Amino acid sequence: MRLSQFFLPTVKEEPADAVVASHKLMIRSGMIRQLTSGVYSYLPFGLRVFRKIEKVIREEMNAIGGEEFHLPALSPNELWAQTGRLDDYGDTIFRIKNRELVLAPTHEEVFTSIAKLNLISYKDLPKIWYQIQTKFRNEARPRSGVLRGRQFTMKDAYSFDSSWEGLDISYDKHAQAYRNIFTRCGLNFYVVTAFSGAMGGSDSEEFMVESDAGEDNIVVTENNSYCSNIEVAVSYAEKVERKNSNLQAEEFHTPNIKTIEELSKFVNTENDWTRLAKSRIFVNGDSYVLTLVCGDDEVSETKLQNIFGQNIRPGHPEELMEITGADAGSIGPLKITNDKITVVADLRLEDADELISGANKNDYHFRNIDFKRDVPSIKYYDIRTVKDGELTQDKKDKIRITKAIEVGHIFKLGTKYSEALGSTFLDEQGNSHPIIMGSYGIGVERIAAAHIEQNHDKFGIIWNGEIAPFDVVLICANTNNKKMFKQATGFYNKLKNSVDILYDDRVEVRAGIKFNDADLIGIPYQVIVSEKNLERGKIEVKERKTGKRYFIDSQNFLNNFLALLIAINVDKRVKKDSTFNPYEHNLSVKPNLYFHISSNHKKFQIEKRLWEILLGFRNKYILAESKFDEKNRIIGIEVDNQEILECKPSTLKALYRRTYHHDFKIILPK
Repeated sequence: MRLSQFFLPTVKEEPADAVVASHKLMIRSGMIRQLTSGVYSYLPFGLRVFRKIEKVIREEMNAIGGEEFHLPALSPNELWAQTGRLDDYGDTIFRIKNRELVLAPTHEEVFTSIAKLNLISYKDLPKIWYQIQTKFRNEARPRSGVLRGRQFTMKDAYSFDSSWEGLDISYDKHAQAYRNIFTRCGLNFYVVTAFSGAMGGSDSEEFMVESDAGEDNIVVTENNSYCSNIEVAVSYAEKVERKNSNLQAEEFHTPNIKTIEELSKFVNTENDWTRLAKSRIFVNGDSYVLTLVCGDDEVSETKLQNIFGQNIRPGHPEELMEITGADAGSIGPLKITNDKITVVADLRLEDADELISGANKNDYHFRNIDFKRDVPSIKYYDIRTVKDGELTQDKKDKIRITKAIEVGHIFKLGTKYSEALGSTFLDEQGNSHPIIMGSYGIGVERIAAAHIEQNHDKFGIIWNGEIAPFDVVLICANTNNKKMFKQATGFYNKLKNSVDILYDDRVEVRAGIKFNDADLIGIPYQVIVSEKNLERGKIEVKERKTGKRYFIDSQNFLNNFLALLIAINVDKRVKKDSTFNPYEHNLSVKPNLYFHISSNHKKFQIEKRLWEILLGFRNKYILAESKFDEKNRIIGIEVDNQEILECKPSTLKALYRRTYHHDFKIILPK
């Protein structure tokens, strides 16, 4: 692709309304433009990235037996009402005012309606159906560019099984496919336990990319022995010791005391808040829940939703007096007159005594509360939010809380949707059962944004993995120099059939601007054609990520360049591969090869004879020698004393492509 013919409107200055790095750089690099709040136009450069992400997703979904659909964005209200999600989503779902339709944020209902009419026997199962489609969500406050928009692209997949064991298999297939997808997209990610939310279901995991731009908090350990969304995370926390003093609860005056901090000073317990039972009121339909946690803890609303259902919410300040007889700061578990209130406490407070809490009368508290004695109907659950630096439950590791971007989420839905919509199948005995389902989502634009958040510097984006919009940008430093321009164009014509290349052939644009644009858009390799290097018979190659510069002979440029790319990529792989033992060889750009192919290989296009030989060496490293002609062109490869002649440049291209994948490695020793 010639840049003179490619629409790439780069911007030098940072956009004023952008806060996170990915939003700034997507606009500056010409990937996106905002149309209105939360809605973006995808320009050609950005669309190339999104399409490459979709390609990776399709390949991995198809590999586990997925079948691709394309369903309508519009769906009838009636379908959503049947599952109860029309109310669950509330204002976050777009509703068509002049039709009984919604713009779908997800497609469980629609896929299940298709399954209902077609998957009617155990012989029709299992199935994995997916689509990559535009979704809509009525975000109240869109922000962070494509990370939190009102219109977005999502891969949503659904599994349909006849047994719970089958669901486990489908779930595990997706879990591995997701790991493959995010690895191939160049992301460093965590897999964390999560809350299903409005989706419903049981087991749930999120795929999280650590980033300051993230809107989620996750809990991790240094060795990844424990990873969880903070909403459902657990940790080891000392229980409040029971003293068995049998002191009688007594009411005392606490004028203008509203907060735990104020209360601790008033009762002289500033260094220990554990016996200050902090209370909150939650509304759950027409009933109420009074929660109690240690004064130094906070209630996890998500954990409450797991216990009491999705619709539970914090009580509003104006509601509290009518519910409890007191305002916030004076509410507690004694002298409750409202029989619709259920009292629950965190496990840290189980059977605790000598506690202080509100008296359900403004400006008054009780001391010496004994939960075991004074609140016999109290129920105990894990309802606290974990804190940074606490120990894991087995007390072996410390936890760390960090921000993260959610790029994928998988759920075991069970029979929630099939029961609601009447999607059943007949077993071998002719008995009817609801289909057992799973749901699996990936945010396409979120992958791109998360990648940028993890891979950028002060100059711009740094693409890697398989989602780079181009592999190479070829820069002609001076297009007014006819000789230089002719040679650069010749290199472009040689490269364009081997690598995905963008050729900066713009005239009347200074070299400095071209170099700055190349750094901004972040293409992995820059091939620079300059007058000084041409005089020396050299071409400069710059690796965007490291800034390293290499100089290769301009003669036989194509093979030299492809060999260099292989060497650079292999060097990165070897540093991460503790099993590699290249017989003390140092890496170089010489095109002698080591091959390694794992047992879960996938065939790709190289010479048939070479492929057949490699299949005999699974999970082994093999030294290979390249054969050259008198003009130093590669004409063959010798593997284990077996010669493969006529090694075309396409072979090197295929080998270079495969170095990105986890199951095939190519090492070039000195």
